[in-house]
Amino acid sequence: MIEYLNDLLWSKVLIFTLVPIGLYFTIRSGFVQFRHFGRMFSVLGQGFGHKGDQPTSFQALALSVAGRVGAGNIAGVAVAITLGGPGAIFWMWLVGLVGMATSFFECSLAQLFKVREKNGNFRGGPAYYISRGLKPLLGPGAVGLAAVYSFLLLITFGVAFVVLQSFAVTSSVESAFGVPRIASGIALAVLIGFVILGGVKRITKVVEIVVPVMALGYVLLVTYVLATNLTEVPAVFGTIFTSAFGLNEAFAGGIGAAILQGVRRGLFSNEAGLGSAPNVAAVAYVSHPGQQGMVQALSVFIDTIILCTCTALIILLSGVDITAVGSDGIVLTQTALADHVGDWAEGFIAIALFLFVFSSIMYNCYLGETAVDFFIQDNSAVVTIYRLIAIGFVFVGALLDLGTVFGFADVSMGLLAVVNLIALVLLFPIGLRLMRDFDAQLKRREQPVFDATDYADLDIDSTAWVLQSEDAERLAQRRQSRVRTH
Repeated sequence: MIEYLNDLLWSKVLIFTLVPIGLYFTIRSGFVQFRHFGRMFSVLGQGFGHKGDQPTSFQALALSVAGRVGAGNIAGVAVAITLGGPGAIFWMWLVGLVGMATSFFECSLAQLFKVREKNGNFRGGPAYYISRGLKPLLGPGAVGLAAVYSFLLLITFGVAFVVLQSFAVTSSVESAFGVPRIASGIALAVLIGFVILGGVKRITKVVEIVVPVMALGYVLLVTYVLATNLTEVPAVFGTIFTSAFGLNEAFAGGIGAAILQGVRRGLFSNEAGLGSAPNVAAVAYVSHPGQQGMVQALSVFIDTIILCTCTALIILLSGVDITAVGSDGIVLTQTALADHVGDWAEGFIAIALFLFVFSSIMYNCYLGETAVDFFIQDNSAVVTIYRLIAIGFVFVGALLDLGTVFGFADVSMGLLAVVNLIALVLLFPIGLRLMRDFDAQLKRREQPVFDATDYADLDIDSTAWVLQSEDAERLAQRRQSRVRTH
């Protein structure tokens, strides 16, 4: 049944919805992800050590990258190449580029419909923009659809992916260093517990340091690989393009396998359209929802175009026969890296995977916490219980061989995408409205600020849009300018 559902979702449903919807959003928005590409990097200027009450856009970016960058970037890319040939990378890029537009709108909507909790923190995501944004269209059914999404989010990220990520990293550490899985599992569970029990503020403080370190370290390694294989790089990119369209007979499966694996692993890695990242995008304070949409589009670019390409180049520039290694993506990446730098590569990949997975598990636990909070709101005791259970899942992943759970996670992830994409299509007019407001203010060379009174026709939480002093002053000036103009 799992195999049948996987084939139905990924070979038929999502192949013909994910990319077309992303292309539709791209065209209708005037290629928003490319128009604002340069501005996306402005968030990096926020730096580290923010002392405000709410996470910054940079911290939300770091947390979303922490979730997107995980085993999928090391093992998932390798599996895509093994099963779909080098051409799968081209389709992964395409999913990433159009996914940037999808991420812009889903994360902007998450900001628009976020709510403020009693403790002052924000909550938001698909469950909130479904239940609030689709209420005029679906009535009570909007809350029901939001509950379905939250349940799928809980079992996919809050349970399955926590276990799977733990399984992946403890297996890698055991292979590289001979450390028993139970020992590394205990250590991982303790570290995760220390962070997630401190809530989202502690999580964001940790990931804003861990994520840049792990991403830059991986990129620097690939820069070395490129420098030592510079003459072969054009041929590798040529192989990717020819294989993408079934023109390279050396790789079996042709265009169908390349598209299937590229789209599947692309979504698995960057999560654009899945609705997971909007839960994180909503926690940050921003002056306008479009700002967070822009930032989260950058997160997709970092994950797919930069880090996934890094893994692909490590593999394709090596002398390893990708058809002979088998379907174990971690082993393939380790073997390929060892071909470049020597036997210490296995240890490096184990350490890199540990950092990637450590940050991903924190992200996954937060998503599970958000799902629980949707059902039982503002209950700190229930959230704490979930956090303790999640720590237990980390330990469970270190003990069990859960290969079949990967199939289950693929199914639940596919269903998440279906529910979220339906909601995004229905809410796209509101997303365009936000984008045009954002664009209009930028065109006037203003720092965009959100005016909740302009959206009084929507069910938004006005308490979540109490602007900080500087932004409030800009909004007051904007309103005065309107009065003078009229």
